[in-house]
Amino acid sequence: MAHLRFSALNLVQSRNKMEVEAPSKKISEYFGEMAYTKAQMQATLSPDVFRKVAYAIDNRKKIDIGTADAVASAVKNWALERGVTHYTHWFQPLTGATAEKHDSFFDPDKGIENLKGEALVQQEPDASSFPNGGIRSTFEARGYTAWDPSSPIFIYSKTLCVPTIFVAYTGEALDYKAPLLKALEAVDKAAVKVCKLFDRNVSKVNASLGWEQEYFVVDEALYNARPDLVMSGRTVYGHNSARGQQLDDHYFGAIPTRIYDYMKDFEIEAHKLGIPLMTRHNEVAPGQYEVAPMFGPVNTATDQNQLLKDVMDRVAKVHKLRVLFHEKPFAALNGSGKHNNWSLVTNTGVNLYQPSSSARENLQFLTFFVTTIKAVHKYADMLRASIASAGNDFRLGANEAPPAIISVFIGSTLTKILDKLEKSGDIDIEKGENLYMKLGIDQIPEIILDNTDRNRTSPFAFTGNKFEFRAVGSDANVSDPMMVLNLIVAEQLTDFYNKVSKLINEGEEKRIAIIKVLRQYITESGSIRFEGDGYSEEWVVEAEKRGLSNVKDTPRALDFSVSEEALGLYDKHKVMSKVGAVARHEIKLENYIMKVQIESRLMADLGLNMIIPTAIKYQSKLIENAKGLKDLGIDATEIKTTIEKISTHINNVRRLSYEMIEERKRVNKIEDTREMAIEYCDNVKGKYFDELRYAVDKLEFLVDDEDWPLPKYREMLFIR
Repeated sequence: MAHLRFSALNLVQSRNKMEVEAPSKKISEYFGEMAYTKAQMQATLSPDVFRKVAYAIDNRKKIDIGTADAVASAVKNWALERGVTHYTHWFQPLTGATAEKHDSFFDPDKGIENLKGEALVQQEPDASSFPNGGIRSTFEARGYTAWDPSSPIFIYSKTLCVPTIFVAYTGEALDYKAPLLKALEAVDKAAVKVCKLFDRNVSKVNASLGWEQEYFVVDEALYNARPDLVMSGRTVYGHNSARGQQLDDHYFGAIPTRIYDYMKDFEIEAHKLGIPLMTRHNEVAPGQYEVAPMFGPVNTATDQNQLLKDVMDRVAKVHKLRVLFHEKPFAALNGSGKHNNWSLVTNTGVNLYQPSSSARENLQFLTFFVTTIKAVHKYADMLRASIASAGNDFRLGANEAPPAIISVFIGSTLTKILDKLEKSGDIDIEKGENLYMKLGIDQIPEIILDNTDRNRTSPFAFTGNKFEFRAVGSDANVSDPMMVLNLIVAEQLTDFYNKVSKLINEGEEKRIAIIKVLRQYITESGSIRFEGDGYSEEWVVEAEKRGLSNVKDTPRALDFSVSEEALGLYDKHKVMSKVGAVARHEIKLENYIMKVQIESRLMADLGLNMIIPTAIKYQSKLIENAKGLKDLGIDATEIKTTIEKISTHINNVRRLSYEMIEERKRVNKIEDTREMAIEYCDNVKGKYFDELRYAVDKLEFLVDDEDWPLPKYREMLFIR
């Protein structure tokens, strides 16, 4: 097997530079050419049909069948002109990936290419093998996909892709998109009501998202020589490289030539699809990088992130590379997250989280700012559940990732303002006094965007004109955390509006009513605000004193997604039913079990069939050497010590592997999914993974480099 490793290294050294040519020198000349955007609609639809479609998109209304027929005909012709022969409903089942079933435009009965409105609007794919959490039996295969007009149709791999939701025959959502759309509708309605307290012209509020996608890249040959990377996306074994990220020389450094070509290539494909990528750079760990787009509507941004991951994966293979989205592919190095930069923007063009030189606008800013903090405080456990996964468990709290404790960082400037507002006492305004000046509201600096500190250890940080949800994992579909965030903010805005309205109805002046509720929220949510080092042990102790949860593993964190509080919110805002929420909980537990199970099998397989034979082979060489030295009368004590160390680690790998196998057999007999997930967490992963890794990594350090079969960290991270 050692030959496979060295063959892989030889292949890496022989790679040639791959020239990448863009269709044009200007991105603007090909941006969005494969996306059927509003601009494309306007160019291909009649004015009357376009107005109907645009209205339906902007107001989340259904599109009638006549309009759908017109769109179907136009988008078919647009696709045919670009060499497309098939179309698909592109959806996001609860696997975490995307799904598609291709159908041909060709109609053999009529002998023409055809696409009807009803086929565009709805289809019935076989849903039997997608996760459903017990909503229906396997033999009940029926499921429906329904067009989501708010996300542009696009052409990918010579196929017309129609973004859709995916629901069961019973109407329960079987995807990530449907609940997200409902949560976005909820926050829109709630935010508009609050905005009208300040500006009657506001009729719509859109949630905006800008994600930052972190990822690792390794050579394809080295990847293929690592069964753990192929099967699980992470290295279950691997001794630390002497040089890792400690020099901070990779971060924002010059992009390696081969990686630059890869980045350029996938950016070109992304730009054709209308994905507005803007930023690329080296990240903290060697072999780690980041890409980020311009902000956009949450639903569209979510679809584009899922699509981009697929584009990046396919393009990487062309360059003989592999892209890793796992949250922790390499131990003791920076993990990969997907920072979600989120804000709310009105139809009048106002970012509700942007401070202003206007005192009135600053009161509106404070309203949404404080209400969001209060929402995170009240529903922190739901947010924690939304980012829970087997991969993220390895990342949270380690090497640049925030801890599992949900807290909010707002920076020193805003902390002083909120403290002043909270401690202002009873509001007693004389006629002619300036309420805003008295409370310091008109002093919020317009340049706060530049004044705001950064805290990389905070899970939820305010960064000038938006909140950054930093705890989301790299491989995650951001729909779930975005669904929860928009839902809890919608609920808190509703509570705020009701409290303010009650005070106004009781005779309170509107501005004072608003400030009274804000002061209440500031006082109640103070425990969630934290400005210090989230990695410190002191914070863990302090957080416990404050009553903040610190749930470090997925099976227990997921409990919060089906708490009475969570179920009540889902039902109140019609995001999903109790049946749907419980089903999702079951699916996520099953996913966790399967991932830990796969990694457990890999560890035992590699340990027993690859690591131990390699170590024994090298040990035999040492034994022969020791015998030779003894025959020559030379002291062989040091060699004997090495032989004993190798024996100890071999025995530990063998013992731990077989014990883990037996433990897995025991756990697999447990019928309750939650109980099984906790057992896998505590008694398979928790009990064996670290010990097994320690023994194998020690063997990697002791065994002759010529004999070691698996590509090493120093090779995967530094050889390009």
